[in-house]
Amino acid sequence: MVLTSDEAAATKQELQGNFELSGITLQMAAVDLKSTPEHIQDVLNLKNCQKEEPWILRNYLIKLILLQEKEPYSFSKLIGDPKRYQFLNSRLIDRGELA
Repeated sequence: MVLTSDEAAATKQELQGNFELSGITLQMAAVDLKSTPEHIQDVLNLKNCQKEEPWILRNYLIKLILLQEKEPYSFSKLIGDPKRYQFLNSRLIDRGELA
């Protein structure tokens, strides 16, 4: 999926908003997702990441937010079931870990 600059900006804002809503730290997310705080920040910025990684972070954040009985911010592009997008590796997404 190729995003326009406006779509990328919106996706970054949506990921960051949900990250803040979740109340976790970069370090906590890194431990949970078997990654590093720096890489989590890169995914939040859609920088230096695989195309599946924003979906992994999205799913993780939504799960955390719902567990806190809060309503996650909606996404404009990371919507629906990622398995319907043939260009994504759904096994990577299902694994729920960042590289």
